Amino acid sequence: MNTFENTFEKARGFILRNARPLDLAMFRYHFENGSREEVITALSAYQNPDGGFGWGVEADNFNPNSLPMGVWKATEYLQKIGGIKPEHPMIQGILRYLESGDGFDAAQDQWKNTVASNNDHPCAVWWKYPETGSLFEYNPTAALAGFLIRYAAPDSAPREKGIRIAKAAAEWFLKDAPVERHIAGCFISLYEYCVEAGVMPFNGEALLEKLKEIVDRSICRDVSHWDAYIPRPSTFLTSRGSRFYSEELEELCRAECEYIKNTQLPDGSFCVPWTWGNDHKEWYVAENWCKTIITIENMLFLREFASHAE
Repeated sequence: MNTFENTFEKARGFILRNARPLDLAMFRYHFENGSREEVITALSAYQNPDGGFGWGVEADNFNPNSLPMGVWKATEYLQKIGGIKPEHPMIQGILRYLESGDGFDAAQDQWKNTVASNNDHPCAVWWKYPETGSLFEYNPTAALAGFLIRYAAPDSAPREKGIRIAKAAAEWFLKDAPVERHIAGCFISLYEYCVEAGVMPFNGEALLEKLKEIVDRSICRDVSHWDAYIPRPSTFLTSRGSRFYSEELEELCRAECEYIKNTQLPDGSFCVPWTWGNDHKEWYVAENWCKTIITIENMLFLREFASHAE
């Protein structure tokens, strides 16, 4: 039988051979008693003087400029290590960027999903800036508003900005939320940030129930479709303690454990279920980065759920 230990050792070898310093630090943090400081140091390489993030921190976009999506991705890394103190220079830089107005559309009161400078650098087709302009469905705005609520000083202008945007975002989500993994993920971050801050500027119970509904509807139950870019249990569940876990999903989680073990490639990695959709050769570099990220996520899911799947 292909046990977790066998799967993990193969995955570890691939990660050690191929991971960016940032993702290697994340792997060490989760599995080898690595420090949070190691992750923060590696993440700092992607932060620009204006406090924003670029340089491919979002692996499918090589734009070195500060981007709302780059900032969102950086905050995701920070969330995964439990966050850091508000006074940390990295946090203060992010707050400075979010207050600068860069990448922010005042008319929509949202940060842009894509920016024009993406078109000057190798990136996936979905990061290209279209003639019609950025999409405005609170991705990544909901998560960034939550970040302001969590980290900006009480009664400060940035905190009030976060609260204002969060109220509008929650109203939109409760009324018009599409069943879409990335939007749902941003609103999950918003909710969690507000819980951490002890500030809930909207009906938190209603938002949580809506999120549970969207998550449940998003997860594909047909294992035969899991090789596509489609939500599986691991898209939303990191542990049985998750707000979105239920015993009804246990069998599906066991099925995903078997799926992960059975689809591991000989080099220890896993296929990336997307491509850039263009001729940029940088995709082959990004693909390897994405493989390491997917491999770490799969090992985290197996560690939590594989005990019932051996």
